[in-house]
Amino acid sequence: MHLKPIIAAVLAVTAGAAFAQTYNIEPNHTYPSFEADHLGISVWRGKFTKTSGTVKLDRASKTGAVDITIDANSLDFGHAKMNEHAKTKDMFNVEQFPTITYKGKAIKFNGDTPVAVEGDLTMLGVTKPVTLAISKFKCIEHPMFKREVCGADATAEFKRTDFGLNYGTPRFAPEVKLSIQVEALKAD
Repeated sequence: MHLKPIIAAVLAVTAGAAFAQTYNIEPNHTYPSFEADHLGISVWRGKFTKTSGTVKLDRASKTGAVDITIDANSLDFGHAKMNEHAKTKDMFNVEQFPTITYKGKAIKFNGDTPVAVEGDLTMLGVTKPVTLAISKFKCIEHPMFKREVCGADATAEFKRTDFGLNYGTPRFAPEVKLSIQVEALKAD
């Protein structure tokens, strides 16, 4: 029979095939934070304390995707009155738009290391492209969970007015700096 060449070909293709791994966002170690202008006299910093989602990563083929959901109501400036105001229709309008999402469609690599994610940010019902630059990336065996965990620091800049968050402009500059510390555990 001619099965040996067929089996050898299938084994060769299978051995070279790349498989994406799924990683679940670790909500206790993932906090998107941002910096925004306050009348040109200081920079206000806030973060979101509830984040969920997945990262699919295929390091062999240098591809991947990111699917992140942020609970907009978890916004925290460290100032109760500012938190209350920012959740109203003036800013994040959390009653009508309870989530902010990021859908990363392409992960860019430099050698074996992810260095950027190209994707779409949806906030206040508006979706715009936002590229995250990855400044640090590392995977290790997690000492407590006994499975792989990957972490990264990512940043981006965008104009909040592009998403309809116009409060205080032009007194408050529209530019926002986004920083994300993220850790994700390999799915079972």
